[in-house]
Amino acid sequence: MPVLKSSKKRVRQNVKRRARNFPVRSKMKTVIKTTLTLIKEGNIEEAKVQMPKAYSIIDMAVKKNILHKNNAARKKSRMAKELNALEAKGGKAVKADVTEEKVEKKVEKKVEKEAEVEA
Repeated sequence: MPVLKSSKKRVRQNVKRRARNFPVRSKMKTVIKTTLTLIKEGNIEEAKVQMPKAYSIIDMAVKKNILHKNNAARKKSRMAKELNALEAKGGKAVKADVTEEKVEKKVEKKVEKEAEVEA
């Protein structure tokens, strides 16, 4: 616990700021996540509707000094890039890193390693 009077005041200020900033930061993260989820699922129309909402909330966080303007620009740019890539593919899911073949290969490698250790 702080001892100095100024340190105690600083703790009180930090608590107030955290309480004020937390809802905005939480809402921003939620909207970004839902937008990216829509994009990854291949829902172009829903993602297009969600994108301006996400931009608005990100800009509000910048205005309230919760997020740096360059960080906000990077987040918006990445979302737009994902959406444009989805549109270029014609609405198919963009990132399908985990396929059944890859999972099967990983399982086979793991089984082979376990067999080598036992032998």
